[in-house]
Amino acid sequence: MKVLIIGSLAGDLGQAAQIAIARGARLRQADTVDQALSQLRGDARLDLVLCDLAHDVGAVVRALAAERMAVPVVACGTNADPDAAVRAIQAGAREFLPLPPDPDLIAAILEAASGESHTMIVQDPVMAAAVRRAEQVAKSDASVLIAGESGTGKEILARHIHRRSRRSGGPFVALNCAAIPENLLESELFGHEKGAFSGALARRIGKFEAAEGGTLLLDEISEMDVRLQAKLLRALQEREIDRLGGDTPVKVNVRILATTNRDLPCEARQGRFREDLYFRLNVVSLTVPSLRDRPGDIPMLAAHFARKYADVNGLPHRPLSPHAILRLASHGWRGNVRELENTIHRAVLLADGSEIGVEAIELTGAAARAANPEPGGIASLVGRKMEEVERDLIIETVHRTLGNRTHAATILGISIRALRNKLKDYSAQGLAVPPPAAGAAA
Repeated sequence: MKVLIIGSLAGDLGQAAQIAIARGARLRQADTVDQALSQLRGDARLDLVLCDLAHDVGAVVRALAAERMAVPVVACGTNADPDAAVRAIQAGAREFLPLPPDPDLIAAILEAASGESHTMIVQDPVMAAAVRRAEQVAKSDASVLIAGESGTGKEILARHIHRRSRRSGGPFVALNCAAIPENLLESELFGHEKGAFSGALARRIGKFEAAEGGTLLLDEISEMDVRLQAKLLRALQEREIDRLGGDTPVKVNVRILATTNRDLPCEARQGRFREDLYFRLNVVSLTVPSLRDRPGDIPMLAAHFARKYADVNGLPHRPLSPHAILRLASHGWRGNVRELENTIHRAVLLADGSEIGVEAIELTGAAARAANPEPGGIASLVGRKMEEVERDLIIETVHRTLGNRTHAATILGISIRALRNKLKDYSAQGLAVPPPAAGAAA
């Protein structure tokens, strides 16, 4: 992924930059907000902005919104001025990165911004057949529609197709149609000219032009508004785009891959997806099987995630015990590979001893309750207030992670800022909150 840093690379921010590079990020740097905006207009492949609190973070967020650039902003600064961090978050920063930097927190921020892992792990015959079909069509320039449930790894397969294609030397640009507000998506795709709308201060290149000579992935394309689908169809048919506010078409040389977790023919029958666009995209169709249908991959995937999160968290590599693997193999995995990844991340953090035992495998859903019956279960929560249940869950998770706020926030699926605010409130109420892990920020 590509990260733009606004601020001097001397001192703590430079250390954060080095950690990001070590985690695989490619960096760009700007000394001023104006320089940063100029780079963002010219490079639609920038995925994340890290902005020093010495600059006006709110002005960066407002400028991005005004120019319809959907790039998350993370504020960076020392804890010496907590009010400045609060103001940055209130102004729209996605997260606050305290300096000196915590490698684990930087890793979590980069992972959240970049989305899925890019590692292709295949052993099960069902998944192997899907990969063979993908490789068979990779060398062509045909559009490919990749279907599958959420969390199965559709983007990973798309990246694999790009790597095996004749366009592998060109860029791979992914756009999540479900994650970007409708009023920003058109500009993200096609770019805009100066004056195209209020706030368009300069020309901005969109994802089509950013992917020139390479591959453009339209992730979860079923979430795109029908009106924008018409403009996309024209771009695919004519191999040219119109920037917003432009009067001259721009020729593009881009291969299109698209993913969906919906039944697009059904969506088309109900008027939510253009049938002609479906046929244009569906030159070749691929289906990524659910994890339930590729059980042979579970042990390999689990071992991969165990190594990955041991490295991320500075822990030793430990194998999964045979009983732990059996527990994983018997689960239903409604969340597919993404759910397995989260489960193994928790297990790496919670495991004791020289291996990851079955006691560290915390599953969710009906299958998990059947495998791990507890007295009372959900019934024990009835009659309790929601805030009480949330409070107990948060405190217990912090306790199990030995006070490590970063790990606890990852397990809970909330930001480190939100977790710290909750714990501060609980302490003010007189509740016993586990102290921070040794050497970690409160």
